[in-house]
Amino acid sequence: MYYLTHYSSPLGPLTLASDGEHLAGLWLEGQKYFGDTISGDMEERDGLPVFAAAKDWLDIYFAGGKPPIAELPLAPVGGEFRQAVWKILCDIPYGEVTTYGEIARKMAARGNKRSMSAQAVGGAVGHNPISIIIPCHRVVGAGGSLTGYAGGIAAKIRLLELEGADMSRLFMPKRGTAL
Repeated sequence: MYYLTHYSSPLGPLTLASDGEHLAGLWLEGQKYFGDTISGDMEERDGLPVFAAAKDWLDIYFAGGKPPIAELPLAPVGGEFRQAVWKILCDIPYGEVTTYGEIARKMAARGNKRSMSAQAVGGAVGHNPISIIIPCHRVVGAGGSLTGYAGGIAAKIRLLELEGADMSRLFMPKRGTAL
């Protein structure tokens, strides 16, 4: 059984999901793939300690703080490949960005492969079920293209600005731009 609660953020309403002990989801309203990793119905349950911890984390984050991701018991649902990509996302420092290609190089090195597809990495990043906390917004396309955020490019920009990222080398993608 999964439970849900809501959080009012500067980006709009957020929905949080939990298995009762771990945070399993955090989605912006209208986000692509909203709730797709949670099977079955979710029951509203506001009083869970994991939700209180996640809301405290979000309060600190949206106030400009840098709460450690490790403070939260996360349990995103996904296969081995996606889990490995999401772990790399958690290592991207506040206010910094990396590219899909760089994550693909890290994944290839960890798997003792010569190369890996940036598009495959993009799929895993895009299906991250714990937005903001697992910072998929810190991933940009080649050359600094602000592409690929399931919560929308405007939300991605706001999160990067909140973190004090250097936006001078980032740009809005043209249609059809590759990762």
